[in-house]
Amino acid sequence: MPFPPPVRRIVVADPAALAFTAAQRLLARIDANAGRVAIGLTGGSSPKQLYQLLASEAYSKRIPWDRVHWFIGDERFVPASDARNNMRMAREIFLDRFAPRGHIHPIPTDAADPDESARRYEHELKAFYGAGDLDPALPLFDLVLMGVGPDGHTASLFPDYPAITETKRWVVGVPKAHVEPFVPRVTLTLPALASCREMLFELAGEEKRAILTRLLAGENLPANRARSIGETVLLVDRAAAGGELRGG
Repeated sequence: MPFPPPVRRIVVADPAALAFTAAQRLLARIDANAGRVAIGLTGGSSPKQLYQLLASEAYSKRIPWDRVHWFIGDERFVPASDARNNMRMAREIFLDRFAPRGHIHPIPTDAADPDESARRYEHELKAFYGAGDLDPALPLFDLVLMGVGPDGHTASLFPDYPAITETKRWVVGVPKAHVEPFVPRVTLTLPALASCREMLFELAGEEKRAILTRLLAGENLPANRARSIGETVLLVDRAAAGGELRGG
């Protein structure tokens, strides 16, 4: 069955409307939690307009920076200064301007190898969470942003790779990517990503139409296996949707 419930589908006009809708949902999740908030960010080009909105005066003044922590769902195993680094864009656009340094949680790529990086980040996540096992009644994240690659991967969970079947570890190293750039990765696993109140997929542009068609056909792709224990939202613009979606 294609995209089984509880996925909610939202179609918007264009990338600007997609960024606006994503920002509103992110703010709503922050407002819904009066305590410490955890947001999982994503790399790639999809969230750039969202991050620019969060850096604007209209949005930045609405975020209680002193109680929001920022993580990332996956990282390319390259230095933090490398242009290919997933979290670099978010840091340059808004995080380093507004978030307290201790509230920014990048995946450490100064480790000896991706596996060591994964162990360190898993330790950090567990310390933040306060437990070694995930409790469905207490999600790790308030919101996790997700993208979808042309092969159906999400985070750095690639089709037919061992990482997709991991059930115990929260973070794993990926020796080689399935798509460019062909560098090792570090990624949260499906159980860790699922531990959120909302998982928000963003797809924009005609180049996403082919993979969206495959997702809606119910293919066994990583992006079709990634689901929140809370709410999962598929947010697309009309160029990506084409005739595939009519709204949620």
